[in-house]
Formats: sequence, structure tokens, C-alpha cells
Amino acid sequence: MNFASDNGAGVAPEILEAIVASSRGFSAAYGADEYTKAAEAKLSEIFEKDVAAFLLATGTGANALALGAIAAPWSAVFCHEESHIHDDECGAPEFFTGGAKLVGIPGEGGKITLDALRETLGRFPRGLVKSVQPGALSLSQATEAGTIYTLDEIAALCDLAHRNDLKTHMDGARFANSLVALGATPSAMSWRAGVDILSFGATKNGALACEALIFFDRAAAETFAFQRKRGGHTLSKGRFLGAQMRAYLKDGLWLQLAQRANRAADRLAQGLAALPGVRLAWPRQVNEVFPIVPRAVIAPLQAAGARIYEWTSRAVAPSVAPREGEAFLRLVCSFETKDAEVDQLIAMTRDHCD
Repeated sequence: MNFASDNGAGVAPEILEAIVASSRGFSAAYGADEYTKAAEAKLSEIFEKDVAAFLLATGTGANALALGAIAAPWSAVFCHEESHIHDDECGAPEFFTGGAKLVGIPGEGGKITLDALRETLGRFPRGLVKSVQPGALSLSQATEAGTIYTLDEIAALCDLAHRNDLKTHMDGARFANSLVALGATPSAMSWRAGVDILSFGATKNGALACEALIFFDRAAAETFAFQRKRGGHTLSKGRFLGAQMRAYLKDGLWLQLAQRANRAADRLAQGLAALPGVRLAWPRQVNEVFPIVPRAVIAPLQAAGARIYEWTSRAVAPSVAPREGEAFLRLVCSFETKDAEVDQLIAMTRDHCD
């Protein structure tokens, strides 16, 4: 029973087989191979736009390099105060931007509201020499709370950003999970809603180690190949990234994997929410479930081998926040999560609930 992270899941067989197949013989180095070219072409196809796509091995690299491409060292990058770039990337965004300041914005459920962004922008007037200058807005889809922005919310936030001369970035580590949850198209949840640059994740959803950084304006990517190389994120054997991404996108595999993970999380959320003494911090939307449970269930679950993760967050509404004697958990499902694992965790939790 491993619900600690979707990073703990293995590699989808179709992707692993593609890596092995691409290893036979020689291929051009540094991303000039046929696998990478095919993956780049497929990304343009699924996003319905001639994009500039760059493959990388890590999500942190994708996010940090993306922000480095759109934010000056003296600028501010506005993001949720508990976003991955703010709390979980060890200063990489600041490093790769040359010192841009991350400005965290609070918001329930991990989401930035239009009013909160407007208020924050008002505290950073453009042209004031003693202040960092507004540079970029970064949205996470899905958020660190497992919640998702609607298409209208993305469009409104991006519109406000653009009206204030900000570039917009989307951290899409769980882009596929969010997309199938909304029933949207990739273009509708990205550039059509105003996103300028997207970190398109695959690693959490079945790849070995592969992300794509997608520029929706090709002119903005003119020098990015040099930036990626200077940052140490250009793989000499780039075909292994290309092989992963091509297999990930082939025949909609990426969407199928995300649907599996989301369905498992939905089963888990429904089962836990029906138990006495258990409530969800917010409704399940993607492949993450955030239950608040009696603390007495933690030790028995861990003793039985359940991999679970205790969570903390300022984004929980006071009316549902954990109280004394309760524990706040983050439970993550992957494409490999089985119904039997879900049912076992629910049953064991039930045994120790009032």
C-alpha cells in the first residue's frame, strides 16, 4: 500500500519498452535524434500550435529554467505561497533566474484568486526603484493541494497578468491528471487560456525521467537552447528523453495513465469520506486525496506497511482544519494503484475510526 507519492511508482511498460528499443544502435546526440524530433512534432500536434518544445529530465529543472527564460533577476515571480517552486525546489527558481524574488500569495486549496493577485500586484508598483519589478505569474495545475483551476480561472488570472505586463508560466507536473479531470483539451488549458510557457510533466505519470518545457511563442525560445545547456540540463544522449516522450504521447497513453490514477484516487476519497471521524480538507479533483483522520489510525496503518504522508498546510479553511487528536494526510495514487490496495487502506482506517 504505497500512497506516499506518485514518484514512487514504476515506469509504464510502454515507455520502458520504448527506452530499450531506442537504445539499439547509434543516434544523433544532444537532442538532434529522430526520437526527440518526433516527440517535438507530436507536442505541436496535441497542443494544436507550432510550439517550441525542449525535453528535460526533471520537473525542477523545467520550472526553474522556464522562469529563467521569462523573469529578470530584479523581478518578482508571483505564485501561491505553498507552490512547488516556492517551497520544494531548494532555491532553484531563484538560482536560474539570477535572483528573481518569489512572492507567495495565500489562498485556500492551493489556488490564487483574482482578488489576491490584484492586491499583491498593487504592492509592487512598476517603476519603484527600491522594489523588485513585476515579472511573471506562475500557476500550478494541479496545485499542491490537488485542486485545479477551471479554464475560466486560468484565463482571468492570465489576462490580469498580461494587462500588467507579466509573462505567465504553468507548472504542469500533473497536467495530464488535471486535463482529464476537466475534460478539456491541452490547448484550452494552456495557450488558449493565456499561458505563455508550460512545464509539461510526464515523470509523475509513468515516465522514467522526462518533462517538456513548451514555449507557445517560438520567438521567445530563440536562445533557450543555450540557456538549457548552460544550466546543465542538456542530455548528450537526448534520444532517451525523446523515446520516453514519444511513447508517453502515443495513442493517448498519457491520458489513459492519468485516468487510472484519478479513478483510484476517486475510489479512495469516496471510501474514506464515508467513514466516521474522517473528512476531506477539500474535494478530490486529481490523483491526490487530503483526508483529516483520527490520529489513532496512523500507527496501525504504518505498522501494516502503508506508505502514507502527514501533511501541513495553511491553505485549509479554518472550518475543516485539523483539531487536536487528528492527523492531516496527503495520499497519492498512481497509474499502478490497484483497487485492492485502496480497499485495504479504507478497511484498515475503518477499523480504527470511532
